[in-house]
Amino acid sequence: MTLPDYQFLSAPLWLITALHILTLSLHFAAMNFMVGGIIAVLWGRFRNRPENPLAQLFIRSFPSIMAMTVTLGVAPLLFLQVVYPRQVYSASIVMAWFWLLVIPAVIVSYYFLYGASFAPGSVTGRKRAYLLIALLGLVYVSLVYSSVFSMAERPDLVQRLYAGNQSGLLWNPDVKDYLFRWLHMVLGAVAVGGFFVGLAGRSDEAACKVGRSFFLWGMIAAAAAGFGWLFSLGEHLGPLMRTPGIWALNVGIVLSVVSLHFFFKKSFIASGAALFVSLVLMVYTRHTVRLLRLADVYDPASMPVTPQWSPFLLFAVCFVLALAVLFYMLRLFFRASPN
Repeated sequence: MTLPDYQFLSAPLWLITALHILTLSLHFAAMNFMVGGIIAVLWGRFRNRPENPLAQLFIRSFPSIMAMTVTLGVAPLLFLQVVYPRQVYSASIVMAWFWLLVIPAVIVSYYFLYGASFAPGSVTGRKRAYLLIALLGLVYVSLVYSSVFSMAERPDLVQRLYAGNQSGLLWNPDVKDYLFRWLHMVLGAVAVGGFFVGLAGRSDEAACKVGRSFFLWGMIAAAAAGFGWLFSLGEHLGPLMRTPGIWALNVGIVLSVVSLHFFFKKSFIASGAALFVSLVLMVYTRHTVRLLRLADVYDPASMPVTPQWSPFLLFAVCFVLALAVLFYMLRLFFRASPN
C-alpha cells in the first residue's frame, strides 16, 4: 500500500508567509495589550490606584483580551506548522511535557483573569493576587514558546537531545538562542501596554503620565534586549546584513521612535499605526533569521506546491469576520474609557 504524500505546501509560499507574518503580528499586538496592561495595572502609579476607574476598566477587559490573544494565536501556529512541520514537531517532542503544560497554564491564567474581573473591591488583595497568578502563567507560556521555536531552528540540537533522553522533560539548554528574543517580546509588551494605557486614559493627565512612562522605558528596555538578540546571532549576523531583513529591522527601529514621538504629542492614530508597522517589520526580521538558521538543512522554497484553495477561502472569510468583531470590541472598550 502506498501512503499519501503530505510533504507539500497547500498554497504558494509567499502567501503562507505573508499570512503567517500578518496573523502573528496581530497575535503579538493582542498579547502585548494584555501582558503590558496587567503589568501597568499592577505597578503603574495611577492616581488612587486601588480605586482608579481606568485600572478597573482594564481588569474587566482582560478576559476578552485573553480570548482575542488565544484566537489570534491559532492561525500563525498553523501556518508555521504547514511550512516547518518536522522542525516544530521534533522540538515540541523533546520538550513534550513543558509543551503540553501550556494548555493548563492558559486555562489557569484565563480563570484567574475572570476571577480578577468579577472579584469585588479595589486593586488590592485578592484581585492583585489573581492578576499576578495570571501573569505568571502567561510568562510560562511565552518562555516555552520561545524555547521550542528557537530549538526548531536547530535540528542538530534536537537530534542530540533526543538521542540522549526521550523523557520529554528536556528544556532547551542553549539559552542565548531565546533569552534575548523572549526579553525583547516581554519588554515590548510593557511598551505596548503603556500605549494602550495612554490611549484609554487620554483625557486623564495622570493616566497619560503612566502610559508615557511605561511606553518610554519599555521601549528603551526592549531596544536593549533587541540589540542583545541581534549580537547573539553569531555567525548568522553577517548573512542577515545582506538580506532585506536588516532593512526591515532598521525601518522598524525608526518607526518605533516615530511612534513614541506621536504618542507624546497625543496623536494616537499615527502613533498606533507606526507602532504596529514596526511590529510587523520585527516579525519579518525574525522570519528572515529563521530562514538563515535553517538554510543548510531545509529550504521551504524547495517544497512542492499543491494548492488547496477552498480551506484558504474559508479562512479568509472567517478571518475578515473575526477582525470586524475584534474591531467592534476594541471600539466598545475605548468608548467606555473613563474621561
